[in-house]
Amino acid sequence: MSTLYIVGTPIGNLGDITFRAVETFKSVDVVAAEDTRHTLQLLNHLEIKKPLVSCRSQNEEFASQKIIKMLDEGQTVAYASDAGTPGISDPGAILAGLARKAGHTVVPIPGASAFASLVSVAGAGGKTLVFEGFLSPKPGRRRSRLRELMEMEAAIVLYESPFRITKLLADIADIDSERRVVVGRELTKLHEEIVEGTAQTLLEDFTSRSKIQGEFAVFISKSSKNSKEFDEDADI
Repeated sequence: MSTLYIVGTPIGNLGDITFRAVETFKSVDVVAAEDTRHTLQLLNHLEIKKPLVSCRSQNEEFASQKIIKMLDEGQTVAYASDAGTPGISDPGAILAGLARKAGHTVVPIPGASAFASLVSVAGAGGKTLVFEGFLSPKPGRRRSRLRELMEMEAAIVLYESPFRITKLLADIADIDSERRVVVGRELTKLHEEIVEGTAQTLLEDFTSRSKIQGEFAVFISKSSKNSKEFDEDADI
């Protein structure tokens, strides 16, 4: 049996690539990628040349079978999504599951994640965090799921595009205008921005902007009405 490495890659700043990720890319026989063109740019930056195979969300199950055949033949494979850690709102989970089912070793190579990056600077969270990734683009489904999430006694992390960020903030404000929210835009990149405020103040901020660009991670705090900022047993 062979080994599949699930490799976390930078979400923006190439300096965030780990030594272990570089050594893994150097050591494997094949690199599988969500977008081979994107990963080729990273490998060129690292001065690494490897055969590349595509494995994206639209064909992950089919492509995974091709990769498992490579593993069956004794080749080692590293898988990288376009940015961040595979399997977290990115393809990779199906491949990892099928490879393990086929009897191969699946090894995580930890790396950057917009989810972890935003939580680390949000200044709150507590014991329970709910990561939902991207909500449905359909307004009714988005608001319904958001209401369910915001009724939980947990902080929430979402991802959103620049095209729908104001709609998301409007929905949050409609449910609880005073809920504390932290928005991370273009995390680790040149124009990184992290802003904090109530849902209403952030909605006013972003709707007043003439242009919104970049990818977003959104941290929604627990409701102050039904939970404390710190765990009751924190001093035990």
